Amino acid sequence: MTASPLSSPFSAEIAGAVSALNAARSAWRERQAGRHAVTRFPSPAVLAEVVEHLSAALFPARLGGFRGGPAREDDFVAEHLDQAFRLLGQEIGNELDYWQRESDQPFDPDQAEAIVRLFAATLPEIRAAIDADVEAAFVGDPAARSVDEILVSYPGALAIRYHRIAHELHALGAVIVARIVSELANARTGIDIHPGATIGHSFFIDHGTGVVIGETSIIGRNVRLYQHVTLGGRSPLGLAPAGPRERFARHPILEDDVIVYAGATILGRVTIGRGSTIGGNVWLLDDVPAHSVVVQPGAQRLEDSDAHHIGARLAEHGA
Repeated sequence: MTASPLSSPFSAEIAGAVSALNAARSAWRERQAGRHAVTRFPSPAVLAEVVEHLSAALFPARLGGFRGGPAREDDFVAEHLDQAFRLLGQEIGNELDYWQRESDQPFDPDQAEAIVRLFAATLPEIRAAIDADVEAAFVGDPAARSVDEILVSYPGALAIRYHRIAHELHALGAVIVARIVSELANARTGIDIHPGATIGHSFFIDHGTGVVIGETSIIGRNVRLYQHVTLGGRSPLGLAPAGPRERFARHPILEDDVIVYAGATILGRVTIGRGSTIGGNVWLLDDVPAHSVVVQPGAQRLEDSDAHHIGARLAEHGA
């Protein structure tokens, strides 16, 4: 049995923290003027379990650990889908309860169940898209020894698997549930893909750490990104950023067969034409025609005297 806080050696500190936190909650609720008084809210822990069940159903042997024969495989998939759908319906219901406070009209009591049913119909397409992504990674990475290795261990493959699931939920209106799923992937991989982003088949993120793909990004088929690529929005100079409720197309479009190398930053509703290559560390704010190559100026080798002078200056500053 858990000991009572009153018997804790930190009882005075607990009492002080409880009182201060009560005041902080009250101040927050007063500033919110009663909006979103949270009684139910989607749980990241439960949604992590949902994704694990869905992954097991999508890939029984490789991600679900299934070791039975073919006759049992469908039963295994059905069991995991049942668990996933029950939990997912519960969490979507929690989200709808949260949003109900902003609506003048009551939601359909079967809306959460309807979203789960519609989501279930997307699973074959999700599986086909992930298969194409894994195959693209195998073709694009000479270090890969098998497609199975990619699916099980590559951070880019995990991030896009979560995104394929989150994107369908986002499109069906479960936007908070979808965002939590995407952030679960971000926490594990360092790859931040907004669930609203539209991404074609055969998508490969190599290495992956630090990749950011914004909400209204559109990515075609057979596109490859490397680490620390940003597909972001931008605000006009001198103007405040758009408010959180203003939704407009503000992120890049990458057409089919585009490659973007490490550290490139592409901002705004610009279009990178089909078959183009964007070099590392490029800062890009304008459209790029199809089949272009955009790179930074090449590195230059310094003469010995210049190299010595720069080295001395760096040493003075502790570099």
